[in-house]
Amino acid sequence: MNALNISAERLEHLRHLEAHLCEQIRGQDHVIPRIVAALHRGELGLTSSTRPLGSFLFLGPTGVGKTETTIAFTDYLLGGEKLFRFDMSEYQTQESVAVLIGGRVGEVGLLGLARSKSATGTLLFDEIEKAHPRVLDLFLQILDAARVTMASGDTLDLSAFYIVFTSNIAASEILTLQHSSFTTMERHVLTKAQRTLRPELYARIAEKLVFNRLSYDVQMEIARFHISRELSFLRDKGFHLIAGPQVISFVMQRGFHPRLGARPLRDAIEKHLRGAIADATFAQVRSSTLEFVVCANELVVRPSDPNTRSAPIP
Repeated sequence: MNALNISAERLEHLRHLEAHLCEQIRGQDHVIPRIVAALHRGELGLTSSTRPLGSFLFLGPTGVGKTETTIAFTDYLLGGEKLFRFDMSEYQTQESVAVLIGGRVGEVGLLGLARSKSATGTLLFDEIEKAHPRVLDLFLQILDAARVTMASGDTLDLSAFYIVFTSNIAASEILTLQHSSFTTMERHVLTKAQRTLRPELYARIAEKLVFNRLSYDVQMEIARFHISRELSFLRDKGFHLIAGPQVISFVMQRGFHPRLGARPLRDAIEKHLRGAIADATFAQVRSSTLEFVVCANELVVRPSDPNTRSAPIP
């Protein structure tokens, strides 16, 4: 993409990228500006034509937003269908290379299939430290020249793709260094990542970013955000719903986990809110507006009474 030819509408869209990511990803404001700066360079054509549009290594414990960040920026910039995700725990043997690039003439592998679906996008490789060394050789090719040769003999051009690696390297240390400054923890994690990954691979990744653990207060922000998003999802299904602060307390009691991040919280929100809706549907609870309330230690839905209605979650 030539920056001189970019439309005013696209420029305006790019200007709002940082605000969008800050809205979608909580507790990681320290990494978002660096991610946005790299994405802006890629979208404005200010990158080498022989390299991917951008390359990232996202480090940190599980459930802190590494994958969610990738999903969020890909959806905003390119569309959700342009994200191609590979779990490296499934690529731990030498034979895994054939899965990615094909095993014999005529096969293109999963990378070839992804490239055939789209000329641009994001390739997300989760838990890179679990990949077989031969798979890492492919990453060296991709990062160094944005190309990889398939078993078919064809060369894939990946210069219009973003490459994201995630890793849980030093995740346990992040969770135990609770009384250390973030700078100390970040330095420790980056040092361990550099020792764990092959030096030539680590050096070729443009942005190495450490995601922070999620405190109770941050997870409460996330709960508020996901409940609001869940209410929007249910309203699209035809349910007119409201939820008060007691719902946040309810899901925090069941979903907060200091070591597993926001994933159990998100699961608890979906399980209990959707479960309450299902129960209300079978019980034929009808009203123009329904309200989530906690009753007998369970989340239930009842017709909303304007005189006793809880203040809705903003």
